[in-house]
Amino acid sequence: MRSILLVIMTTIALQLSAQPRVGFAYYDVDRAYDTTPSAFYDDSDFTPEGRNHWDRERYTRKVEQIAATIDSMALPIVALYGVENEQVVRDIATHTKGDYTFIHRTLNRLDGMDFALLYYGDVLFPEKVESGFDYMVVKASVGNRDFAFILTHRSRLTEDIVLQLKEQEPHRHIVVAGDLYGIDYARLGLTDATAEAERAGHGDTFYRNRWRMFDHILTDTRLATRCDVYARRWLLDRNGGPKSTFNREGYVGGPGRKLPIFCYMW
Repeated sequence: MRSILLVIMTTIALQLSAQPRVGFAYYDVDRAYDTTPSAFYDDSDFTPEGRNHWDRERYTRKVEQIAATIDSMALPIVALYGVENEQVVRDIATHTKGDYTFIHRTLNRLDGMDFALLYYGDVLFPEKVESGFDYMVVKASVGNRDFAFILTHRSRLTEDIVLQLKEQEPHRHIVVAGDLYGIDYARLGLTDATAEAERAGHGDTFYRNRWRMFDHILTDTRLATRCDVYARRWLLDRNGGPKSTFNREGYVGGPGRKLPIFCYMW
């Protein structure tokens, strides 16, 4: 009996270790507006005649830099926050070298910012997409496992969504990413996969001469993870922080004031 149990446990361990790693990134692209005025919210600052003189040249430069960052990460699943509409997401995907498909949902925020998920169609297979104010949930299969990617920007419904998933679909691996302010992840049975990087002094924003982890990635405890902030020299300004699109002096032409965070999960 003992030998049979040993064989079973060894087989399960080998199956778990053989699981392919899932590469995932969350990237707040910091207000990727197009140049066309919206009829539903005030984006007048991001128009050619607006305060930021947001013309086609500036827009294209931002899109190209976002796309170059995504290409540099070379990950099959990339969540975006801060895109104005589907056309902006399409432009970013078009400028990448990778063959990304995308999912976009309008969040009906007063600032016009939305979520999107870029992914390789031979890696992630979407099953269902749900969205509401400040959140988007993509249920999908990756390899032989079922996932729920919950993208959130301080949504009050995040905890309810997680609890409902755990109750109704306990087999599904849960990944929560975004601005998680106020979420009690321990109560939800989730792990802050970005905590180790944060303890090491890494962060996605640079505030008062110090790196801070503004966004986070949470995963369920069944997943092993390795997460960090994606930083490259060309993404940083001369002070060592993220190269922003605008600063106090005006337009400086960087990709944005946030760095992507990424996670390998298996």
